[in-house]
Parts: sequence; C-alpha cells; structure tokens
Amino acid sequence: MAGTTNKSGGDYLDKRSGVTKSRAALPPLKDILIVEDETFDAERLKATLHLMFGYDITIRRAATLGGALDEVIARHPEIVFLDDVLKPSDNASQTLPFLRRAGYDGPVVVVSGQATRRRKSVLMEAGANDVIHKDDVDSVRVAEALHRAFADKSKDSKDKA
Repeated sequence: MAGTTNKSGGDYLDKRSGVTKSRAALPPLKDILIVEDETFDAERLKATLHLMFGYDITIRRAATLGGALDEVIARHPEIVFLDDVLKPSDNASQTLPFLRRAGYDGPVVVVSGQATRRRKSVLMEAGANDVIHKDDVDSVRVAEALHRAFADKSKDSKDKA
C-alpha cells in the first residue's frame, strides 16, 4: 500500500472532493435565485447547488424577468444565476441592468449556451460577475464560478472603500 489509510472512510471522503474544500473560501450561502425559463436546466442547476451546499439553503426560481425582479426586490438573494436567453426575447445583457436598477448589487453568474469569448466579454461589460456554459453545469464548474464571482464582489467593495 502507498501509505496509511483511515479505515472509517471519512478520510477518503474529505480528500475525494475539491468542492468541499473550495466551499470553505466562499461566504455562507442561504438564499440563491435561479432565473431560468427551462425547467430541466433550472432543476439541473438546483440539484448541483444542493449537492454542493446541502438542503439548508433556499433556492428559488424565476422563469421571467418580471419574476426575477419581484424576487430580487422582495428577498435580496445572495447570488443570482441568470439564464442568458429568457423567452420570448430577453437576454442577460439586457436583463442585468434591470436587476441592478431594482437594487440588486450581489454577484450574478450567467449560464449561457453560447459562452464564446466575445459573448462573455459583452456579458461582463453588462454587469455579470462570471459566465459559465450550460453544458458545464457541474459542481466543479459552479464552484469555480462562485469563487470568481465572490472574488469580483470583494474586489469591488475594496475599491469603493
């Protein structure tokens, strides 16, 4: 054997996932908003977030821009995951300014089916903190996006101080 191991398995589980370790650097999340018009995509992201943070967090979903604005105004989520294209004609670069004008100043991670360099640049200029591709919604990619999004927010707050 390569080294000593703990027979309980807890040692293995701790080392197995970098996601657990990466969560330690994130602020504790209790309220997340997913703005997504497709039920399958919203449920996939929700399941990923529950896998990462457990079931003690509140994850709400809005299927429209109006629903997202209502949720942001009423509950002030700690982070918003925003679909890039909401039917019928809204896209994230148009939606982000509405969220900001509604008083939401937290991080926004855009989940896009077309996460090209150019599209990412447009979304970041519009106010997104990070952009991930819809096909990359898994615990590792979401954890990376959360780290980048919260790093941007802490950098912004230091710049304002």
